[in-house]
Amino acid sequence: MMTSSHSRFYWVNFGIPLACAVVVFLLFDLTRIDIAFNDLFYDPVAKVFPLDHVHLFEKITHKWARIIPNWTGEIAIVGALLSFLWPRLKAEKHSKIIAFLEKIKVAPVIRFASRHRRDFLYVVFAFSISTGVIHYLKGHTSVYCPIETTQYGGKVEHKEWYQNFDLLSVAGDGRCWPGGHASGGFTLLALYFVARRYRWRHSKAVMYGSLALGFVYGTTRVLQGWHYMSHTFWAGIFVWLACLLTALAFYGRARLELPVLQKHEEPALAAQPQPVN
Repeated sequence: MMTSSHSRFYWVNFGIPLACAVVVFLLFDLTRIDIAFNDLFYDPVAKVFPLDHVHLFEKITHKWARIIPNWTGEIAIVGALLSFLWPRLKAEKHSKIIAFLEKIKVAPVIRFASRHRRDFLYVVFAFSISTGVIHYLKGHTSVYCPIETTQYGGKVEHKEWYQNFDLLSVAGDGRCWPGGHASGGFTLLALYFVARRYRWRHSKAVMYGSLALGFVYGTTRVLQGWHYMSHTFWAGIFVWLACLLTALAFYGRARLELPVLQKHEEPALAAQPQPVN
């Protein structure tokens, strides 16, 4: 029988997002709330979403915003690659190389990467799996963006994701559900699970920050007519589940469910042996 702490872990981490999925489906997918919200930002006379034509808004919220998740993913890839380098440097064989790396202050970076190999690999896999899930759903639901539908001057009839869903085959050319840009912000949730592994007391701040970033990314695309608000919610749900399942595979439930350390306990963490990577 599972203990109460085990049950709470699964309820919080799986139950809440699944409950949110039910709410989003009933509240948005089965109603016209999405359309009503997008109507607020649509000019029916000019038949445009005005913010879609503001180049500075597009550059800041869509192009520049990608820097944060892109750089995070790239740092994780570099860290994962470097983590395999230090163990292969032997003092008796590579003393000159090690001395040079120490001199240019690169050795501490490589040692850090080696100690945290599992974390760097986790972030790489979590980002990849989250992106893969979103791309799979986009291709197998073929939902068109609001601006592409007849509702807003486009040529394609609006349909919900479940009307086109095909498990094994590509459903069509639409690629709007769930929100891809929003999912880029939500992928930073991977950092939250790394923080939970080490019981960092600010881990919830990482979680809330990642969720906020994803919602900001998604909402700005809604304002431009390239998504419905529900697309952002669905992106957050799927990315959370992808990061959670990947974290369970890398770290295990026992590590992730440990309580975060209090402020006065933090110094003790440094004195504890690091988990084996």
